[in-house]
Amino acid sequence: MNNQLRGYAIVDQKITINYQNSSIVLSVITPEIIRVFQDHGEKGASYAIEGNKTIKTNFTVLDHGDHLELTTAALIVKIYDNEKMDVYDKEGHPLVIDYQGKRTPIDRGLDEAHAKLVAAEGHDIAGGSDQDKTYFEVIKSLATDEQIYGLGDKTGYLNKRGYEYDNWNTDNPAPQVESFTRLYKSIPFMLGLKNGHPYGLFFDNPYRSHLDLGKENANYYFYSAVAGNLDYYIIGGPHLRDIVTNYTYLTGRVPLSQKWVLGYQQSRWGYSVSPEKVQEIATKLRENDLPCDVIHFDIDYMDGYRVFTWNKEKFTDPQAFVSKLRDQGFRVMPIIDPGVKQDKKYKIYKEGIKKGYFVKNPDGTVYVNKVWPGDAVFPDFGREEVQQWWADNCKYLVDTGTAGIWDDMNEPASFEGEIPDNIVFSDGKYPSTHKKLHNVYGHNMAKATYNGLKKYSHKRPYVITRAAYAGTQKYSTVWTGDNQSLWPHLQMMIPQLCNLGMSGFTFAGTDIGGFGADATAEMLTRWIEAALFSPLYRNHASMGTRAQEPWVFGEPTLSIYRKYLKLRYRFIPFLYDLCYKETKNGLGIMRPLVLNYDQDPTVRTMNDEYMVGDELLVAPVVQEGQNTRAVYLPAGEWIDFWNGVEYAGKRSILVEAPIDKLPLFVKKNTIIPWGPEVSHISDEPNETMTFRLYGQNASYIHYQDNGLDFAYQSGEYNLYQIKASQNGATIDMLHNGYDKNYRKIFVELNDQKLTFEFDPQTQTYVQQ
Repeated sequence: MNNQLRGYAIVDQKITINYQNSSIVLSVITPEIIRVFQDHGEKGASYAIEGNKTIKTNFTVLDHGDHLELTTAALIVKIYDNEKMDVYDKEGHPLVIDYQGKRTPIDRGLDEAHAKLVAAEGHDIAGGSDQDKTYFEVIKSLATDEQIYGLGDKTGYLNKRGYEYDNWNTDNPAPQVESFTRLYKSIPFMLGLKNGHPYGLFFDNPYRSHLDLGKENANYYFYSAVAGNLDYYIIGGPHLRDIVTNYTYLTGRVPLSQKWVLGYQQSRWGYSVSPEKVQEIATKLRENDLPCDVIHFDIDYMDGYRVFTWNKEKFTDPQAFVSKLRDQGFRVMPIIDPGVKQDKKYKIYKEGIKKGYFVKNPDGTVYVNKVWPGDAVFPDFGREEVQQWWADNCKYLVDTGTAGIWDDMNEPASFEGEIPDNIVFSDGKYPSTHKKLHNVYGHNMAKATYNGLKKYSHKRPYVITRAAYAGTQKYSTVWTGDNQSLWPHLQMMIPQLCNLGMSGFTFAGTDIGGFGADATAEMLTRWIEAALFSPLYRNHASMGTRAQEPWVFGEPTLSIYRKYLKLRYRFIPFLYDLCYKETKNGLGIMRPLVLNYDQDPTVRTMNDEYMVGDELLVAPVVQEGQNTRAVYLPAGEWIDFWNGVEYAGKRSILVEAPIDKLPLFVKKNTIIPWGPEVSHISDEPNETMTFRLYGQNASYIHYQDNGLDFAYQSGEYNLYQIKASQNGATIDMLHNGYDKNYRKIFVELNDQKLTFEFDPQTQTYVQQ
């Protein structure tokens, strides 16, 4: 049936497009962001977007007879009959074009009877279900030359074209492979390059949704959801990196972490069975001269897996033990799960029951499932008062001196089958169901945890979460969950972390060495090398697997591991600078080459190299037994970090990569800050800083604050501008708000080292 265009009405920056049988509202948020909304009767605010993001924007709407045309400084939207619309950039290049035909599902050779048999045996039948009357879908055209990125932590390769995915947070313990359609996080944001022209689409709907990115048919991709409003954002920009900047303007950016969070972190399920075991690990880290800042406590430290408790039989004085570790330079990161043990003598359970804080069955009784403590109930995190209650309970851990909180099992995972769709969860002030709130459960838990840590520690909160939704990056770092000690999982680390970064989650990591299965010496070595610039730099393993500490493997593993931990700490001032810049532009530490070089077709499907900011190129060895590899260098000139040899870009070179070498290149005419050799990051400020010039001349802006709290938001920070050439260097203070200026600054040129001292009288740096 033809749903004809009937005109439009404008109120402020909202344009209501009227059709014969329906209407759609286009909202101009910024020149580069346009929201498409159709009310399907769903209440509730966005979980991803907080506050009013609309800025005053000039736009025009013209009636061209057969279509309407909405134009901003960056985007052109052509609106046709049947709710069809096409989006172009300001030069008229197509970006997002509605598909005019009908879907043609893959012929799998299954009749209805056989499809039921396959499903009964436990096999997934690919594709979304349109059985629900609230189901809807949006179909867009694919160009022959079109790549798709983003979608958070989905498995597989950098370019998502040709695959399908579900947004339904899932804890699947099987080895993660590229055929997985869903994992722990639901980030329904995709970035595209259509004939080299970038765009983004963010589908802001927490219900279960499906994205087929050209798997069903190479001519189109489609988004479908089982329920919810049609609510998506078209995002434009000159380059792929601008799409990321605009998306993170919308959904939020990773806040500046405490500086020590960039340090190395050691973990294993089983360390916290006793204080003696934890102390043994701490002692061996220091005896083996392995820099480390954090030891993680998995579920064993609790009293019978009851959250917000310590096992007082083992940890008789948790505060004293945590303080003892702190004196050795270690911070403690405890795990917390949402499942609250059903125990009438347990304070958290009794409080939650009394106040009605747990999710309920449709008949009003409290819903019970099983997780680590056995029978457990689940906080109704959609309610503000429940988030506040959870935040207040975080004080218990803060008061023992712990450094942050690691949120796990918050998909939410459950041992006795999935939580049914009809279990009553709250959507803010409205009663809703698990069907809607499932994908934002981890988001709301992370937000509550963040707010509790901020309130009671007065430090920048360190939260790690396994489950997330778009926007969770405002509250938490993430890791990719329970990977395994498999070479394909080491290989997948690069595209997985790069896609997370482009999806807003710029502070992320994988379990170095693998969580499940048994690592080999070679695999662990290549993993600690490959992950050198992963923001979250943590070795974590499961109980029952082979021990994964580097000393277990002897030499040369231990020495190589130590070499890369020490190198990591040298780079921390540079990584911290990138974290500061991310709060301004949304661009992360670890980036795929395509984010920096989107006009280079060679890098659009590159899975085994990554960049660190704009300055470093990393080409890890991720194949067993390999000791040479081809490295593609994009446009420009590049300097081998290890030997200073220069290479012209836009070509591949063959690089020797013995077991102790990570191929690493610095973009010519770059300055890199170079931190001191330390065993951990001190709370005390550095008195000196070194800057290294690579090439002939460069300029660099360096950020400094106390690395701990929120004083920087009141202007207590310093910005240094270092300019250097082979003839000399200058240092200027662009902002001087933090009173712990470096006493001395060293600038290393190719053949000399310059020294500058701070003059308190003139507040300037003077060369000595």
